Amino acid sequence: MKVVLIDDHALFREGLEALLRRRGVEVTSCSNGHEGVEAAMAVSPDVVMVDLRMPDVNGVQTLNLLRERDAELPVLILTTSDDAGDLKECLRHDASGYLLKDMDPDDLVLALRKVIAGEMVVAPELASKLATIIRNRDEDVVEDSKSIFSSLSPREMEILSHLTEGQSNKVIARHLGISDGTVKLHVKSILKKLGLHSRVEAAVLAANERLFAHKR
Repeated sequence: MKVVLIDDHALFREGLEALLRRRGVEVTSCSNGHEGVEAAMAVSPDVVMVDLRMPDVNGVQTLNLLRERDAELPVLILTTSDDAGDLKECLRHDASGYLLKDMDPDDLVLALRKVIAGEMVVAPELASKLATIIRNRDEDVVEDSKSIFSSLSPREMEILSHLTEGQSNKVIARHLGISDGTVKLHVKSILKKLGLHSRVEAAVLAANERLFAHKR
């Protein structure tokens, strides 16, 4: 597993790098967003971990820079912030996950593997805040959720069902026998129709409405 770690705190960065290397993870560590983006493009990591609070270029800005260069690269936010607003902002910008720095190193490695496999990971402590974020989504979302979902095509509903399982575009494309680009277009259409900002919001909304409960 190859990881790029972007964090401006030297002690944390060096400590985490050592912990991950002892677990067989190949780590390239960087102290700022610009350096981290260039490193990610150079080494083609399996996943990038980004600190949220950084000077000059913060975590969300770094996430956006990475997305501009590689839309499918798994980018995981690793932070001390359990603020619901920070979580919401990162998910709106398509973070692949949001974890807290005080987690056990072995659990972090497990989370990294899940993200690489195409799953979305959010710190268990933030599950209730994530649910609240979705329940309190913007006023432009139509109140009648059934009428919202009825606007989706059968193919979009099929893709939404895969989103609820935390699958990436590549995984969905492989399951459905279509291209990554086609999946991306469908996801964009789903978000527009639902009035949402990220695939995570769409997945949680569908899960809350138990749209695909019969699949469980």
